[in-house]
Amino acid sequence: MSNERDLPGAGLPAGAATEFAGTMSYGDYLGLDQLLSAQRPRSESHDELLFIIIHQATELWMKLMVHELDAACAALAADALKPSFKMLARVSRIQAQLNQSWDVLSTLTPADYSTFRDSLGQSSGFQSYQYRLIEFRLGNKNAAQLAPHRHRADLHARLDEALNAPSLYDEAIRLLARRDFIIDRAESSRDLSAARLPNDSVRAAWLAVYRDTTTHWELYELAEKLVDVEDWFRQWRFRHLTTVERIIGGKRGTGGTAGVGYLREVIAVRLFPELWDVRTVL
Repeated sequence: MSNERDLPGAGLPAGAATEFAGTMSYGDYLGLDQLLSAQRPRSESHDELLFIIIHQATELWMKLMVHELDAACAALAADALKPSFKMLARVSRIQAQLNQSWDVLSTLTPADYSTFRDSLGQSSGFQSYQYRLIEFRLGNKNAAQLAPHRHRADLHARLDEALNAPSLYDEAIRLLARRDFIIDRAESSRDLSAARLPNDSVRAAWLAVYRDTTTHWELYELAEKLVDVEDWFRQWRFRHLTTVERIIGGKRGTGGTAGVGYLREVIAVRLFPELWDVRTVL
């Protein structure tokens, strides 16, 4: 017969550890004292805590995205496609989680935001170095984006390294070349820190992959994983635009950007253009 104390709702589960003096607890492992004390509102507004937590949680998810994208780049460079698929699938799931966060932030009304907006000073999500790392890893390169990080030599150096490193898509194109697809030499010798332009030879290679998926199944799966990542990224940008317009309308951003106008411009950026182009001619 079960002891009444072991029944659901009657107390602690049987065998549950309760003594943590000198050993590691859940909170110790996760560093919850530090994590939960990192929210420091600068106003008396009830709604500022929401704003802080949403952005801090976003930065944590982006840290994991950077971790997975770095590993996916390394896997592609090593011709380890199957591990890269798992990493890219995880990136897409993270992006889905990030997209849902806009639902919570959109509960912040213009009146709510106005109660603490002045407390932000010139701080802005535009200055997120992790977001910039993600963009660089995905191939949206722009050296001017390093400027907001000049005051932090460590962050500036990390961004500069990512700016000059092969992006995820660069590694995919190099893989195509190693699989005996004819890729223009200009692709392998181009300036990696500059924005990449669409290339006919890359488009032709992906078209060949899609026209014979049986022969090129791994490359076909890679192509679709890349499209998934960009699809989610586009949705994230759109939700960002919509949420910002809902909260501040046409006002300038706290960091000095044109706000909604700037966000409308970045929506048009294509990360993996040839993968979208081949759909028209298939």
